[in-house]
Amino acid sequence: MDMSDTQKEFKNEIDRCRDIFIKKMHDYGTSWRIMRPSSLTDQIYIKAQRIRSLEEKKGARAVDEGILPEFIGIVNYCAMALIQLNLGAGDPLSPDKATELYDAAIQEATQLMLNKNHDYDEAWRMMRVSSFTDIILQKLLRTKEIEDHQGKTLISEGIDANYMDMINYALFALIKLNEAGIKGDE
Repeated sequence: MDMSDTQKEFKNEIDRCRDIFIKKMHDYGTSWRIMRPSSLTDQIYIKAQRIRSLEEKKGARAVDEGILPEFIGIVNYCAMALIQLNLGAGDPLSPDKATELYDAAIQEATQLMLNKNHDYDEAWRMMRVSSFTDIILQKLLRTKEIEDHQGKTLISEGIDANYMDMINYALFALIKLNEAGIKGDE
């Protein structure tokens, strides 16, 4: 496969995540605007931890929802967190404005993926979904540390870079799950 395949697959998964973002916004509005970025980090952590738990339990679950919706949730919560980093917690947004900001956050993460993927020569294709889960969890722990230091780092990338990386790893996982024929709540 080449980069054009990756871009197409990425777009397909982004479209799926965006569709869910818009449908949830219809149901809930932009109630997430009240959340601080650190609260969104914790919400993403819960989703990633559940994925890991299901992976280790070989799919045995008590709630009738599999890992695919959790990876979609990670993408969408990371986009919300990027928006919150820029705007701060605040009043609800119009659906059009929220969608515009969502698209901008996803586009920035996509550009980062394209740049990194160019240098890494599609290495992600040889990775396991469970590795994406572990990397997302690692980036969450890094993000929590940076948040605990009021966003200040000495040498490392900031919180925004970690959210963008998590978007990209979750999208890679969704592509791999799609390739494996896993759909819906599996």
